[in-house]
Amino acid sequence: MKSFGEIIKEARESRGLFLRQVAAEFNIDQAIISKFEYGGRKPSKEQVLSFAKFFKLDTEELLVAWLSDKVIYDLKDEMLADKALKVAEQKIQYRRKLN
Repeated sequence: MKSFGEIIKEARESRGLFLRQVAAEFNIDQAIISKFEYGGRKPSKEQVLSFAKFFKLDTEELLVAWLSDKVIYDLKDEMLADKALKVAEQKIQYRRKLN
């Protein structure tokens, strides 16, 4: 279970790219790419999709890693996080049935 940052860092390094090269491709500062890689900043969904396309990564896998990172960030210090996640899953299933 790799984080979004771990996945893109591995993809970047396996291609022999420097942060500055990836930053130039996305037209953003290399410090931001670095923060994405170590989890200090969260990219937008559009940026996640762009990373998937640029690195030719599985879009679903990268989106799941990104979404799970967001959930962990919000709930990591909550004692009732496990229960809340179970209830949230039930709510998602219920709302999908309504649509």
